[in-house]
Amino acid sequence: MKKLKTIALLVLFLTISAYGQNVSKNMTDKFSEFIAKQKFIKENYYIGISNVEKRRFFTEKINSIATDFKMVSESENPTDKKYQEKIGIGLSKFSTVYNKLDTEDRERICTYIEEIMDIVQLESSNGQLNKFMYGFDPNELKKRN
Repeated sequence: MKKLKTIALLVLFLTISAYGQNVSKNMTDKFSEFIAKQKFIKENYYIGISNVEKRRFFTEKINSIATDFKMVSESENPTDKKYQEKIGIGLSKFSTVYNKLDTEDRERICTYIEEIMDIVQLESSNGQLNKFMYGFDPNELKKRN
């Protein structure tokens, strides 16, 4: 009976370990796919960025956010707060060009960050995407009223 319990525990441990490895590999694959895909190109109603250098600049910034998220996901203790800190750092990389961004490009940046958030199942940017997009967080207005 004791031997049976030991075997059952071993099987359970191996199953959990295999599941964790599959989740980790799946997440790594998703980050790789995201980084590899072309960004800021014409899609649906978005006209894209025609200037190749500008598109490359924006793509590098978005990919650096994805890379930062990947590093957090592979760390010993990934938390929502750590991911949200990476969003703030990533958005600050656009500060030098923020005033030159049109609405569609700001929306696209936010959409890409939301895709990255989906990879790690992060549900909130803690208002950072709203502040980047609109200059304020509408949720803060709701709290005040």
